[in-house]
Amino acid sequence: MTSNLTIFRDIWYTMIGIPGLEDAHTWISIPICSMYIVALVGNALLLFLIFTEHSLHEPMYYFLSMLALSDIFLSTVTTPKMLAIFWFQDGGISFGSCVSQMFFLHFIFEAESAILLAMAFDRYVAICYPLRYTTILTPSVIGKMGIASVIRSFFICFPLVFLVYRLTYCGKNIIHHSYCEHMGIAKLSCDSIKINIYYGVIAALFSTCLDVVLIIISYFLILCTVFRIPSKETRLKALSTCGSHVCVILLFYTPAFFSFFAHRFGGHSVPLHVHILLANLYVVVPPALNPIIYGVKTKKIQEKVIQVFSLSKKLC
Repeated sequence: MTSNLTIFRDIWYTMIGIPGLEDAHTWISIPICSMYIVALVGNALLLFLIFTEHSLHEPMYYFLSMLALSDIFLSTVTTPKMLAIFWFQDGGISFGSCVSQMFFLHFIFEAESAILLAMAFDRYVAICYPLRYTTILTPSVIGKMGIASVIRSFFICFPLVFLVYRLTYCGKNIIHHSYCEHMGIAKLSCDSIKINIYYGVIAALFSTCLDVVLIIISYFLILCTVFRIPSKETRLKALSTCGSHVCVILLFYTPAFFSFFAHRFGGHSVPLHVHILLANLYVVVPPALNPIIYGVKTKKIQEKVIQVFSLSKKLC
């Protein structure tokens, strides 16, 4: 059995992209490639502005730089291989490479969820304790929060590697997806995957779902504070500072939870091609839109972007 198990792990697996939409792969690749480029350029520009402009050396923008970095990693872990499948039908991948992609995909997702929670805490402190904002969120505290998000993500996602390696694989080598993720690999085995399902649900409850609950609590406390402010103009200004973060939260969690529940409990109620298409868009749409949302809704970033483009035009 050990010999056969090793053989089946050593075979190459084939990702077929979006089942049922193979003829449309080339057309689907156009918006995905475009959004990937926007995600890379937009988030790289954000990182450049935040680290070079002294006026952006504030807690909110440090957290935003973490979000931008995680967005670059999230889209880069999956999109190049996805485009190779769509353009060249190059869906071949080894078991080890597939597990590596799975680990980094879930790891970055968990880290980004923790960063969004940290950003909610940042808005809570900024609005509820404005006079203590810079003393509470010092560079040291922000750095520790970033390290904590990485460590938490690692300990949540590393067991997934053991959970897929413990399974017996019987030679099924077709992955009905454009990238490797935990349940997609587990379903290739001929063993019971109940432990994988249970761990996935428990991990989601005590990490991502807990993050969402804490974010909701943060915004509830923020709203309580805002509506006690007598000045209407000040209330609107306080709410506007949270608007971009709320948009990013909805963009991140809504498709993620849909994909999570559809994969585990959806059965045949959600067509497979719909589920896979949304999963593909999920790894490029939020990373592409996040820098645009912050660029539109954050005045300081708007001003710095205009300065950069004005300077580039003068140099040309």
